[in-house]
Amino acid sequence: MSVPAELRYTQEHEWVAIEGDTATIGITDYATQQLGDVVYVSLPEVGAAVTAGEPCGEVESTKSVSELYAPVDGEVVEVNEELDDDPGLINAEPYGLGWMFRVRVPDGHSTGLVLLSPTEYDTLTKSAG
Repeated sequence: MSVPAELRYTQEHEWVAIEGDTATIGITDYATQQLGDVVYVSLPEVGAAVTAGEPCGEVESTKSVSELYAPVDGEVVEVNEELDDDPGLINAEPYGLGWMFRVRVPDGHSTGLVLLSPTEYDTLTKSAG
C-alpha cells in the first residue's frame, strides 16, 4: 500500500495536497483496496462550498457506495472530469490521474480538520487490519 510522504490524510481515507491556496483531493490507495473497483463517482460542483469533515460526494464500487468527505473548508474550483468516463482511474492511480477535485482554501491554509501525517495514516490503516 502506498502512502506518499508529501500528502496529508484524513481518518476517512481521503488525501490532500495543498499548493498555494489550492488543495487537490482524492481517496487513498488503502481506500481503493477496501472499496474494490470504482464504477462511479459523484463529485461536488465547481463553485460549491465544502466544509471539512462533511460529505461532499459519493464513490460507488463493485462492493458498496461510500460517502466522500471534504478534508478542507473552501470553494470547489475544479473537478476531474476524466472520472466521468473512466472512474477506474481512481483504482489505477489514486494519487495521480485519479484525483477527484480541487478546492481553494481560505487564507492561512486553515483546513478545518486535523490532517494526519503519512506516518500517522500508515499507523491508522495498519491498526484497521
